Amino acid sequence: MESQLTILLPVAAVWLTAGVVADGLPRLRNTRVLRRRTGWLLVLTVIGVALTAAVLGAGLLSTGATPVDRAAAGLTLAAGPALVATVCSVRRIRRLRAGAGAFASAPATPAPHGLRAAAAHPLVGLPLQVTALATVPALIAAAGTDLGADPGVTGPAITVGALAVVAIGVRHALRHNRFAERAQPVAARSTRTAGALHV
Repeated sequence: MESQLTILLPVAAVWLTAGVVADGLPRLRNTRVLRRRTGWLLVLTVIGVALTAAVLGAGLLSTGATPVDRAAAGLTLAAGPALVATVCSVRRIRRLRAGAGAFASAPATPAPHGLRAAAAHPLVGLPLQVTALATVPALIAAAGTDLGADPGVTGPAITVGALAVVAIGVRHALRHNRFAERAQPVAARSTRTAGALHV
């Protein structure tokens, strides 16, 4: 039990840290800090994907009820969000880092709303945070509490997890839309005075 928890804790810690860093990106107002944090986030995401893949791969290769096998079984729920993070989030984080790097010659430049809107995009933070959330049942099972054993607990736990994912997604979408609206250029108003309407 303890060795299973020892395997799962670093994986969950990396995904949780990546989710927290991704959540704070849109609040950064300096391009230099934004570039540095996106670099950290890229490293954390790659490490999280590598650790998850390593545990799942070791679970496939091992036979019997070894701690690695149980840890891999617990991480199957996180495999889907981790795959989405690999395909979508990594590419967007790299583009965001390159965009912030364009201001490297002027490090004190405030981060434009376009960059902050890209940082708030749901596909940047949502897969990372959902993956971190998906590791929680594995940690609870490794600590000795099996949520799937009692049907009276399984249903509410699934409902709470689904509501948490929806809430995180809505929050990201609202933040992204707010920054995207600020990034739009202001439409020039006509200077002509309105004349009488002739029919």
